[in-house]
Amino acid sequence: MKRRDILKIAGAALVAGGLAAGNAAAQDAIKIGASAPKTGPLAGGAAVTHWPALQLWVHNVNEKGGIKVGDKQMKVELIEYDDRTSGEEAVKNIQRLATVDKADFIVAPYGTGLNLATAPLFAKYGYPQIAVTAVSDKVDESAARWPNSFWTLGTSTAFAESVADVLTTLKDAGAIGNKVAVVNVADAFGIELANAGKPALEKAGFEIVYDSSYPLGTQDLAPVISEAKNADPDAFIAFSYPPDTFGLTDQAKIAGLDVGAFYVGVATAFPAYAGKFGASAEGVLGAGGVNPDTEAMQAWYKQHQEVTGVGADYWASPVMYSSLQVLEQAIERAGTLDKAKVIEQLTNGSFDTIMGGMTFDGNVNRTFWTVGQWKDGQFHGVASTGLDGAVAPVAKTGW
Repeated sequence: MKRRDILKIAGAALVAGGLAAGNAAAQDAIKIGASAPKTGPLAGGAAVTHWPALQLWVHNVNEKGGIKVGDKQMKVELIEYDDRTSGEEAVKNIQRLATVDKADFIVAPYGTGLNLATAPLFAKYGYPQIAVTAVSDKVDESAARWPNSFWTLGTSTAFAESVADVLTTLKDAGAIGNKVAVVNVADAFGIELANAGKPALEKAGFEIVYDSSYPLGTQDLAPVISEAKNADPDAFIAFSYPPDTFGLTDQAKIAGLDVGAFYVGVATAFPAYAGKFGASAEGVLGAGGVNPDTEAMQAWYKQHQEVTGVGADYWASPVMYSSLQVLEQAIERAGTLDKAKVIEQLTNGSFDTIMGGMTFDGNVNRTFWTVGQWKDGQFHGVASTGLDGAVAPVAKTGW
């Protein structure tokens, strides 16, 4: 599926969700603000992971009559802004939501860089920031600096070391050799992962035969794949964002990059990835994962498709929805819209989500999926920091 088609489908679903949310505005509603990309390089990813999960949560909350706040049942009114994949625009949007719209709560933005850029504003105005689509080694530092912030998706080091571990498993099984090509998108996400990943690979005995980065928004990735192929690697690793995840795979297939392990980053877990590449996606490794075999997850994926009109991804989509369940439960336990009391609940509580229990240790979720792989039409988690349901990785055999 093309990026513009993803946006078109998600946009239509959000219009319907917006109408439903608008009906709540006439009632005693909780104002929930949201700023994330609808345009710009990260819009395609947000259209899959961020906006539909938010729409589904608003739908489910309002269908059951709202969130219980003390002795009142309050529906949710959603206020949305496009940050255009711009840190400057994201800051303006959060400022407006806090000071003009007077939102009761604000959903954290999409992407590592945008979460880090807006964290000071969430703190300034006292809002809980439950960051989902942020992978960074700065999460503990950020949580200490901004105790109103909560980090759910994991650290760069955990993700990068898991990639090295998965490749080691394949190497020890004789499925791949020890030569690796490594590339990354040159923004906070990709730079951190590359900086953590290369030492982890070298420590595991791999030889990095190609190492390169490319700017966010790069459209012509053929030179990157061509140069990587010329280095004759046994494995290819890209710490990439959605547009380049698709672009790198396209070029690898065209160039016939024949490696036993092909890893790309964000968007590998998107249904559109398997939809576009079909049988060629089989065996591709990527960021994240999920255990798609539980009844709870199967029911949630089915409802996500029915309500939003788009398929959820096999990584951050359910985490995004879970983070909203966490916020909902914290509000109900606080019995008030007082943000400080909700933050207190988030800091000290344990929460039930579609992915199981979630607890913040020092404001950081410590159990998360790190590496997944396409197998038989589903993206299964093959590595995590303590979650059940992982399957063993296998080598990729051609395109």
